[in-house]
Amino acid sequence: MKLVAIPEEKYEEYRLCAMFDCYKWDPQFLDHNTIAKYALVLTKEEHEAVSAYTEALDKETRAAEQLINSDLSLAKPLGLPRNVKRDIIRMKNYDPDKHIRLMRYDFHPTVEGDWAISEVNSDVPGGFAESSLLPEAARQFLPEGKYYFKSFGETLVKAISSKVKKGGRIMMVHCTCYSDDRQVMQYLGDRLEEDGYHIIYAASDHLRFENNRAFSILDGNEGEVDGIVRFSPLEWLTEVKPKRWHGYFDTITPSCNHPIAIFAQTKRFPFVWDAMEAHGVSMATWRKLLPDTITVKAAKGKEGYIYKPVYGRVGENISIREACKDDEYRKIMKAVKFHPKDYLAQKRFHSLPLTGVNGEFYHVCLGSYAVNGEHAGYYARISDTPRIDSNAADIPVLVEEA
Repeated sequence: MKLVAIPEEKYEEYRLCAMFDCYKWDPQFLDHNTIAKYALVLTKEEHEAVSAYTEALDKETRAAEQLINSDLSLAKPLGLPRNVKRDIIRMKNYDPDKHIRLMRYDFHPTVEGDWAISEVNSDVPGGFAESSLLPEAARQFLPEGKYYFKSFGETLVKAISSKVKKGGRIMMVHCTCYSDDRQVMQYLGDRLEEDGYHIIYAASDHLRFENNRAFSILDGNEGEVDGIVRFSPLEWLTEVKPKRWHGYFDTITPSCNHPIAIFAQTKRFPFVWDAMEAHGVSMATWRKLLPDTITVKAAKGKEGYIYKPVYGRVGENISIREACKDDEYRKIMKAVKFHPKDYLAQKRFHSLPLTGVNGEFYHVCLGSYAVNGEHAGYYARISDTPRIDSNAADIPVLVEEA
């Protein structure tokens, strides 16, 4: 694994290409540029190892969530939100063959020379365009070299096409007030339109459900929809409470992702592994790659653990001290103390930094997608701190030909 620099004299052109050709509409977070000046290049052997790990993790995750769904008493250690617990009983009709199951596993190279994963983005992983268009853009600007990549977008479109009838209406459900959410949906919607689908961009409260089927109530787009692509996090929906939102749980309209994703989205997922294995579902790959994860109470007095929000996203509020600014670390630890059920403790791994052209160091999070059990490409970010958060930069991932 190495960083290959975009030539300095070509970087601004590459950045404009990312913005206008690759749906990276907002290339800043505060005053941070979020388009890396590098491409991340994997060896063929690294790619094959991560791909195999991803498919093994996905097999275990999908088996576990289906077992939990068949016996909801197994979900108790997950501590799901009250509204979710009320509605997951509706998922008894879940058929994995009818829906599109998308997940992204976040890998980190470690100083020991192996891989660790920090989490699975089980519910609504993003990075669609960055993992589909940005690698091709980067290849046009890189110095000579033979690289290839797997387009996540093409893999996802193929999976959707296998579940949703040709020419059907697909609703792209997202938080419509956020441009960064819309750019994810716009890329996929434009690509699906190329294949003849009718795309409806809408919020969660633009759906209603009758007889387990989804219907649009959006002006000018009323009527049954044939597929749902959801980019509104399920735990957000429990707070927003759009009318009829519970219909997501038992819809037979093909969905990506179905709410069954909530079981693995909570970072308490490791707390059910013993029960899974007692029922014959192996979690061996998870145990190999995820650092020890325990409750805040169990971590008291232990050294080498960091704290993470149970439903945290994009690296927010993780207590890696050297990555915290100002009094952020103190605030996180105060929140852990007064709201311990909202956090968990995880044994810290030490990521292996990669070296830039001027000797600077970058830490990498390599997000590896799985779609219906198949490895589906990469979405990566790099940071000058060990915490990969909103300040990190998006970086295209390429594989070096042998």
